[in-house]
Amino acid sequence: MANENKADFSGVTAKVDSSAAPAQKADFSGVTSSVDSTAQVVGEQQYTVKSGDSLSRIAKHFYGDGNAWNRIFEANRDLLKDPDKIQPGQTLRIPPK
Repeated sequence: MANENKADFSGVTAKVDSSAAPAQKADFSGVTSSVDSTAQVVGEQQYTVKSGDSLSRIAKHFYGDGNAWNRIFEANRDLLKDPDKIQPGQTLRIPPK
């Protein structure tokens, strides 16, 4: 039994005729981006290095474990190239526990 309520599109044809120029693709080659923020990550602290400090001493103070010094070193890779060469006056980021 055929459904007589269905639309009959058997005779429909379509044609597209446009004189519009094709759209140009967007050129993003000159786009740059940067982030300049002084906002701290939630839970992150800062510490100013004092004479006699070491990363293990700072880790002991903040984490209770001097062996956690590498967490501080990794969080400050942009400032520190050698974990044994921290300087008094440097401000280090101390990641949360």
